[in-house]
Amino acid sequence: MGVLSSDEGAHPELFSLLEGKFGPILESSEAVPFTFTDYYNTEMGSEPKRFFLVFERLYDPSLLAEAKLITNEVEEQFKKEGGRTINLDPGLLSAASLILATTKNRSHRIPLQKGIYAEVTLIYGKGEFNALPWTYADYRSKDFCLLFKRYRSEYMEAIKGL
Repeated sequence: MGVLSSDEGAHPELFSLLEGKFGPILESSEAVPFTFTDYYNTEMGSEPKRFFLVFERLYDPSLLAEAKLITNEVEEQFKKEGGRTINLDPGLLSAASLILATTKNRSHRIPLQKGIYAEVTLIYGKGEFNALPWTYADYRSKDFCLLFKRYRSEYMEAIKGL
């Protein structure tokens, strides 16, 4: 799950809420300044930081829309003065790709249900995650692709015993 946050003090409560919905958090990546665009700065009140959460339990891909609806509700709980301080991007990392859920319809997105769409954001091939023309700048960055590659390796190990 991708997280944009301008309120680090809210993280303990956020993590607790997310664990209640999705199970234990296995890992939280380092939070780095979100310098790829200033799109969120006004709403969030400052430059947010981006980090990723990995959950211990594997998530049923057919529930991706439900996950986005849940995270939308969680975002609402952290609003201040009408603006979000937390932005959550639930996704599915697999052997082949990274798929994100979104509420924004675009030509390359697949409708799921209740106004939620799926987007193949990165594809895995030749030992690397590769961006597509619509991949957001942060998700296409070398550092994040390396992080996703590590997460993919851990995922591949985890599913060996299933």
